[in-house]
Amino acid sequence: MTSSSAAAESQIGSRNMNMLKGEEIAEAKLTDWRKLAQGLHARYLVDDFGTGARFVSAVGEAGDALGHHPSVSIGNGYVDLKLVSADAIYRDDEGTEHVVEWVTQQDVDLARRITEIAADHKVDADPASVSVLELGLDTGHSATIAPVWAALLTGNAEAQGHGSPSDEIRDGTGRIPNLWFGDTDEHETPSQRFHVEVYVAPEVAEQRIAAAVAAGGTVVDDSGAPSLTVIADQDGNTGVLCVAESPATKPAS
Repeated sequence: MTSSSAAAESQIGSRNMNMLKGEEIAEAKLTDWRKLAQGLHARYLVDDFGTGARFVSAVGEAGDALGHHPSVSIGNGYVDLKLVSADAIYRDDEGTEHVVEWVTQQDVDLARRITEIAADHKVDADPASVSVLELGLDTGHSATIAPVWAALLTGNAEAQGHGSPSDEIRDGTGRIPNLWFGDTDEHETPSQRFHVEVYVAPEVAEQRIAAAVAAGGTVVDDSGAPSLTVIADQDGNTGVLCVAESPATKPAS
């Protein structure tokens, strides 16, 4: 490798670590993938386990070539893939850099390659079926209570603030949903402190909301729709349906 090509690769690697904004991800037109929470998610349908294993093996080879890999789950009739960079660079309003878990250009590049591999293996994507669950907990002192939840949920103190500049609890191996903390004032009688956030593909959001309402739920706040829609059950407990901008929600140019 020449010094100029090495320098070019180094520059590309540095650029790839910048976290991508929602509109940048949408502009990539990753039709097999949906941006949910921090990462890109895809589900591919397979006829049997062997087909899924061969597909995953090819994905692994592509990841080896690019130096980046997805997390993988194989089940009966499907392969689920998640792409996220553990060392994405986020710059706050003061220009301070933070290392976070988020989508970067290397995730977009590998997502495109995986889509090509899926076509070669004749496996179809089912982007409408992907979903991610996150938990939220309102508190006025997250730094105090976060270690308790890190220990309880993961057994690992390093889960506090993992991949985030906040006190959010994230298990590095993906065993549990992320737990984030929302700021709140102290109350004599606390309101609901736990929140459930469900991330879905944009094209199924209306269907999911309609199903919840048909089951007896109520839309109590859609001011943030389609990104955030708050739904309450008959007892007043609320959950939030979340979507992120994707190729399915971008207007045709």
